[in-house]
Amino acid sequence: MKAKKIEEKFFRVLMFLSTMFICMVLFLILFSILRSGLPYLSWEMISSVPSGGYYFGKEGGILNAIIGTLYLSLGSTLLAFVTGLPVALMMNVHLASMPRFVNSIRLILDLLWGIPSIVYGAFGFTIMIYLGIRASLLAGIITVTLFVLPIMIRAMDEALKTVPKGLLEAALSLGSTRSEISYRVFFKQCIPGMITAVLLSFGRAAGDVASVLFTTGFTDHIPTSLNQPAATLPLTIFFQLSSPIEEVRQRAFAAAVVLVIIILFISILTRVLSRKYHKNRINF
Repeated sequence: MKAKKIEEKFFRVLMFLSTMFICMVLFLILFSILRSGLPYLSWEMISSVPSGGYYFGKEGGILNAIIGTLYLSLGSTLLAFVTGLPVALMMNVHLASMPRFVNSIRLILDLLWGIPSIVYGAFGFTIMIYLGIRASLLAGIITVTLFVLPIMIRAMDEALKTVPKGLLEAALSLGSTRSEISYRVFFKQCIPGMITAVLLSFGRAAGDVASVLFTTGFTDHIPTSLNQPAATLPLTIFFQLSSPIEEVRQRAFAAAVVLVIIILFISILTRVLSRKYHKNRINF
């Protein structure tokens, strides 16, 4: 009995230290980024585009990167949601009687999830060369969509797995078709999980740099069409942080602060919306 108490105390202390370590790492990351970037974050910085070149120009701000990030993230997340939602619903409703086949699909999605984003960028670049497409916002949206699609499908799949199987059987017994059950029952039951999946994918799309390094390009201007290149906040940090000019590096630090704020906002919004729509669930 004494040995069990010692073991319990040991693991309790271990969990406490692990939690404190994770919190400390997060605090250090936020502290270093905010300390380096907040002094240079101003209205002029976020409301103007760079002038004189993104690598050597001393004047201007990061508005082009902010708008480009929003365009890229919103476009890829919307495309991934429209493509991934039917797949997740089919796995849990239409193929509910074929668990081995569904598990094989999940394994494939997990493998795609584990592929580094730079591989998606190289794949997108290869397709661009084959089709004769130049670096543009459209190419970036397609590449990032392929990158976040497995993440979104698996996140929605995990949410749909929490729906009681009795709900499917009850709906079928009442004469509902599987398509009606998918969108009118399962989808409404999992709105908090769907929101989490969408915002998680949006955050991954906004913060990724490798998959858009070869496909989106970079520009000092705000794109006005899908065929034009677009700047993003991660690429702004990547390119401008290595500039020999101090003012350019300041823009990179300011871009890092804006990117962190966007990710934190998405995380908080996920929690708020999930709690708000949690009341739509049917409890058994």
